[in-house]
Amino acid sequence: MGAAVTFAVGDVSGKEPRTSTLRQVFQYAFGLSDQETTFIRRGFHTGNPRVRDRLEDVGRTFIKGYNQALETSDVDMLAQRLERTNADLRGFAFEGAATALALLDHLVPWHGGRLRRFINGPATSHIYMTHVGVGWAIARVPWLRRNVDKCLAQLDPLLGWLAIDGYGFQSGFFHATNSIGAKTYPNGLSKYARRVFDQGLGRSLWFVEGADVSRIPLTIASFHNTRRADLWSGIGLASAYAGGADGPALECLREAAKGYVTHMAQGAAFAAKARERAGNQAEHTETACRILCGLSSEAAASVTDQELEILPTGGEEPAYEIWRKKIQARFVTEDSV
Repeated sequence: MGAAVTFAVGDVSGKEPRTSTLRQVFQYAFGLSDQETTFIRRGFHTGNPRVRDRLEDVGRTFIKGYNQALETSDVDMLAQRLERTNADLRGFAFEGAATALALLDHLVPWHGGRLRRFINGPATSHIYMTHVGVGWAIARVPWLRRNVDKCLAQLDPLLGWLAIDGYGFQSGFFHATNSIGAKTYPNGLSKYARRVFDQGLGRSLWFVEGADVSRIPLTIASFHNTRRADLWSGIGLASAYAGGADGPALECLREAAKGYVTHMAQGAAFAAKARERAGNQAEHTETACRILCGLSSEAAASVTDQELEILPTGGEEPAYEIWRKKIQARFVTEDSV
């Protein structure tokens, strides 16, 4: 585990601040075992062992980043540790770290502000994944779940919605019986927040169903038709960012999506942009973008930038949703409607 991390504790006597080893306390109170993300522990479908190994690597990397954030007091040093992660998986390490920092900011009185310094500083290239990570913290802290709108008000007006996406993913990943089986929403979500929640829930289906393209369409079809577009968007993002399916499987998935192809394409474009900004492009992202978007991953990422240039604000519809719709419109083809 490495050397113990020490934090300064103020001494009102005027003497030099004493130090207290808090790493073990943090780990005991908040730490996660990487066993929590295994398919066996979660009861996920295992169709292809190679796919299972890939998706379990994603989970292990998230947990490692999460625990490293509990162990490391300085955000610059934390980022240096995270950057040593394999490039293909690095975004998940930053996501996990952001989750831990968000938890500590809200649960440890003297800790506040480290998440903001992390996102605005050394983690800025992973800004998409770190916002998603905040959503995991919302899912774990009761008073944050009860005040989702207040949480959003403290985040980036556009990308803050990704925290709700993360909330949806966490709910599907850890509470599939309720979120996927019973198809229930958590309390406290606005009408639009429920839609973004479903986008994250769709991402979780990629893991829950073991990226099995014969099962995913059936699971999505079991939801009300008003929820399916957002679920397919999450599938597109997960397939392009996390990977696990080869070209022929993605071709089958695109065919099964029928009228939701543009939503899958938008999700894949988001994945391409997240990887481009972080400089951790991956072959599976390129493959997914070629099949789902009809473009290279670089070109798909560029679409998200182009449609971000002029976004109206102040209307009833969130700018985030307008952005998504503009991206989807770029991928309309004869066979996508």
